[in-house]
Amino acid sequence: MDKKLGVCPRQRLARRIAPWLGAALLGLGAPVLADNTSAGGTIRIVVGAPPGGAPDTVARIVAQHMQVGGRAVMVENKNGAASMIAAAYVARARPDGNTLLLASQTTVAVAPTLQNVTTFDPLKDFTGVALVGSAPQVLLAGPKLRANSVQELITQAKAAPGEIDFCSGGIGTSPYMAAVLFAQTAGIELHSIPFAGEQACITEMLAGRLPFMFANASTALPYMKDQRLRALAVTSKERVAFAPQLPTTAEAGLKDYEVATWLGLLAPAATPPDVVNALNAEVRRVLRLPDVREKLEAQGYALSDDSPAAFTRYYQTDRDKWVRLIQSAGIKQNP
Repeated sequence: MDKKLGVCPRQRLARRIAPWLGAALLGLGAPVLADNTSAGGTIRIVVGAPPGGAPDTVARIVAQHMQVGGRAVMVENKNGAASMIAAAYVARARPDGNTLLLASQTTVAVAPTLQNVTTFDPLKDFTGVALVGSAPQVLLAGPKLRANSVQELITQAKAAPGEIDFCSGGIGTSPYMAAVLFAQTAGIELHSIPFAGEQACITEMLAGRLPFMFANASTALPYMKDQRLRALAVTSKERVAFAPQLPTTAEAGLKDYEVATWLGLLAPAATPPDVVNALNAEVRRVLRLPDVREKLEAQGYALSDDSPAAFTRYYQTDRDKWVRLIQSAGIKQNP
């Protein structure tokens, strides 16, 4: 309790200053800093996934090379609810550029829609800072799949509606959404078999118990290289450097089909443009470093060099695609 009686002048001054300092620390009423580089402390990239996973790895590769106004950048993991805990946290953060969100299509489109999230608005509460990069998924086939091409798979599925299984990490995961979009675009019916993550699916495919899956590039690459599993196509618009021999799904006959797993940095919506631009310039500088490019490209990412405005348009357009799919396919979190 703040007692005003019996306080010496120096204590009175401290008492007067203390509330302002507390507000500044908590982001509750202190003026927004026009120049983020003048603020003290560490800039945080909040990741809605546990340490060691693909998003966390990408965030750490970028963060360790970033310096903004002489300050380091650290990664903070707030795992849970398909990144919704992390997203809500950053949406409420002070808009000074000190707290950023590593986002993906799951963060801004799939999870908020499936979970009917009301703690933040993916369109109104964030602004794009920088797209790090995007990676295709790979249509990965095991020995149980008789098809040797995308067209053969489609033909077999049309002949036996709902009888060909695909594996994924469950409703809302990127591989699941890619498979649903594939089925809808091809006009076929597939049967979903959920497992606890991509590696569990890989195990089932290697054992010959499940025929195919859409896998994130970083997951698929080791099994493509040692040829334990067959890659039939990549889901990107263009062929990729890590597997130039693979056709795109468009080349294989689905001209309107494209899926990219992207990662980028978002800031709270009211973050000043000069702060956003400074952060964007630093991320783009980092992405040009040979060591960073090598590490991220090894995971299948095509790196970006986009402005904040271009990234904002990109993720909003991508969000529209996935929201439409969820609605048209009738996808429910708990069907």
